Amino acid sequence: MNSKLEEQPIIEVQNVSKAFGGLQVINNCSIQVAKGSVTGMIGPNGAGKSTLFNIIAGTLPEDSGQVLMEGRDITHETPDQLFHQGLLRTFQIAHEFSHMTALENLMMVPPRQEGENLFSTWLKPSLVRQQEEEVRQRALEVIDFINLGHVKNELAGNLSGGQKKLLELGRTMMTDAKVVLLDEIAAGVNRTLLVDLVKNIERLNQEMGYTFLVIEHDMDMIARLCDPVIVLAQGEVMMEGSIEEVRNNPEVVEAYFGKVD
Repeated sequence: MNSKLEEQPIIEVQNVSKAFGGLQVINNCSIQVAKGSVTGMIGPNGAGKSTLFNIIAGTLPEDSGQVLMEGRDITHETPDQLFHQGLLRTFQIAHEFSHMTALENLMMVPPRQEGENLFSTWLKPSLVRQQEEEVRQRALEVIDFINLGHVKNELAGNLSGGQKKLLELGRTMMTDAKVVLLDEIAAGVNRTLLVDLVKNIERLNQEMGYTFLVIEHDMDMIARLCDPVIVLAQGEVMMEGSIEEVRNNPEVVEAYFGKVD
């Protein structure tokens, strides 16, 4: 992880609340994510982690409170608008284009490609070809970075669950990403590919300056990657600290496993 973190948080959640009917899922919750950090978010099932993620990512409206990115209010911006600002979210179940190759999946990501404009294909064919080749070269670099070069021409739908997660992580590299929200990226991934996932996240953080906010139930992965770790319970922040502090906190243990007599 980067040792020098900027003072202004890159993501700040201020007093956010969200209810579904009579169920209060997020209750006046405030968190900060430091620029350059890999921040973990854990908590028992039903703690509100995914709901808070959805609010930050713009896919779910809050009832009250606000979300800031680099000090600017992004509370009511759409996922598309946030994508163009460098805020991306991956999902527990990877969302690949199953009938396209792994390489083509990466090439689909960059926005505002000239080939998407009908007039450009007619009037600027050389520019379209040049840009497509640049995107292809970038995609080849990314697919090698994530160690999927051997399946670059395989249909994405045929990849294993772990390979799909790696591909989804690679798709973040085809943009000008600043913050990546990782939602249980280890789920359904075998241990060998999980090692690759962790290494790639570390490299993106250390070498390319990505900031990560990670929801994860795999405590070994959290311990390897994350500092600090935020613990949610019943829609509120229970504590924030190092993984050692979290593991040794009796309130956290009780929230996960129940009170032991």
